Amino acid sequence: MIYGINPNYMKRVTSQFLLPDIKPEKGDGYDVYPSFPLSDGSLAMGHQKLYEAIAGNRILILEGYVGVDWTEVIAELESCFNSDGIECSSIDIRNYYKSQKEISILIEPFLGGEDPVFGRKTDLDLRDYLDKEKLSKISDSGKVTIVFGSGASLCGLEGFLVYFDLPKNELQYRMRANAISNLGFNEPKDAIQAYKHFYFVDWVMLNKEKQRLISQVSLFVDQQRPGRPIFTSGNAVRKTLHQMAQSSFRVRPWFEPGVWGGSWMKDRFEGLNHDVPNYAWSFEMIVPENGLLLEDKGLLFEVSFDTLMYLEGKNILGKAYSKFGTEFPIRFDFLDTYKGGNLSVQCHPSPGYIKEKFGENFTQDETYYILDCEPGAHVYLGFQATIDPDHFRKALEDSVLSKDLLNVEDYIQKLPSKKHELYLIPHGTVHCLGINNMVLEISATPYIYTFKMYDWQRLGLNGNPRPLNIDRAMHNLNFDRKGSEVTETLVSKPVLQEYGEWWEIIHLSTHPDHFYDVIRCEFQNTVKVETRDQCHLLMLVEGSLIELEIENHPPRTFHFAETFAVPAAAKSYRLINKEEKMAKVVVAFVKEDAC
Repeated sequence: MIYGINPNYMKRVTSQFLLPDIKPEKGDGYDVYPSFPLSDGSLAMGHQKLYEAIAGNRILILEGYVGVDWTEVIAELESCFNSDGIECSSIDIRNYYKSQKEISILIEPFLGGEDPVFGRKTDLDLRDYLDKEKLSKISDSGKVTIVFGSGASLCGLEGFLVYFDLPKNELQYRMRANAISNLGFNEPKDAIQAYKHFYFVDWVMLNKEKQRLISQVSLFVDQQRPGRPIFTSGNAVRKTLHQMAQSSFRVRPWFEPGVWGGSWMKDRFEGLNHDVPNYAWSFEMIVPENGLLLEDKGLLFEVSFDTLMYLEGKNILGKAYSKFGTEFPIRFDFLDTYKGGNLSVQCHPSPGYIKEKFGENFTQDETYYILDCEPGAHVYLGFQATIDPDHFRKALEDSVLSKDLLNVEDYIQKLPSKKHELYLIPHGTVHCLGINNMVLEISATPYIYTFKMYDWQRLGLNGNPRPLNIDRAMHNLNFDRKGSEVTETLVSKPVLQEYGEWWEIIHLSTHPDHFYDVIRCEFQNTVKVETRDQCHLLMLVEGSLIELEIENHPPRTFHFAETFAVPAAAKSYRLINKEEKMAKVVVAFVKEDAC
């Protein structure tokens, strides 16, 4: 997905704008930079101010995420020390790693061999990368010492702990520019293999280390803007996230073009770069990849969503925390095919398969909520009554060899899209979103385990064929989901659950295999909802503007298509319609019997 290099930063390949320092003014609509006010502290920007905040400490431990530009950080800080006439020494913790060959042997079981897409989540710790003999040689020199890099906190010295973070989207933009390599590796891999390595190994180890250190961090630094680090105290971050966990929050969404992408978001969301062919996805709320923006006097600072879960998981998830822990269980994302193309024909793994093969704790059970669609739009869902598994597999394999188009409707049902309809896609269900749909995908959080069987004989945006996973799909497809069973069990049947004079709560039932449920609140003026010790994930799907009221917290407003969460600790909330026509809000949460 390479569209050119941002001229302001030659280490970043993307069509997306760098996060601005100051939050831009916006119109009345979707906010691409949603933020939460910083509590009990302030934000500061620049290496000189960072130096002033840390200079009174003799031993500095600069810990951080993969992808951080340590060359810039250390050069700037050493220059500041030198300008003050202070002698300092810097220790790159990467010099105390095991050799690249040793690390390659360690991680080989988790990279999936020749599999082009998938691996298995590692059980390694960052400490496993460190050479104990080398590490034993680090000692206190008696002068100002900076230990830096991923794993710096394991150096054996006690010091002032600073954590440098990098959002996952920016990490991937640097990855695509070959500006960074995987942890312990000297050279960058190609983008697909690098991402697999990050997802299954680097992120897992670094997240464990972040969780271990998070309560001890003295300063948090957002390192995504070249030359302009923004930072604040650890106490300010922890207090702000605690307030967030009692009230509400939006994550910072991020957007990507795709081979099948459309124009709906591009035409409607202010602040996006229009110099792109399309937008296929928006990551509205996906814990492993989204961040949270904190704001102070307009200045923006980003911290990873998982930081919130590590500190406040019980307040966020309530009764579901005992099962899911720090893994936020539900995701919201957009799929846009307006004037675009069909998605691939695909399915997702069973719970046993995803656990055994990939090390995930739960599987990728999805739904499609039709936010908007054009007349004639369709969803491909479930098999035809006459499906023959062997014949279907042969047709798929023959299409790979011949490059001929497959008559998909010979095998898979094509259902008309209807606005506000919820289509159910539990694991093993064959499906494909058709052209001219704008879908809110409500799903369990796992998001990369898509077994593509057929992709309409097209190439990816990089000019290469997109990987297919016919064999994995055949191991997971449920061929009983066919014929009339599809419309009876895979299209949600709305049922009026509660109502008042000016409001209704409609239950949009999910499949028994889904561990989450969905309701839709429809109201002319206001409706009150109890969390019942559950986290609620919400989106305004009809209407322009609503206000959210939670006791003892300032009200917040949300616009059409904005995702926001109300944590379990909020206990209850009130939604207020700010216009005359009916507002509709979709709400997803974990089922009681799944907690």
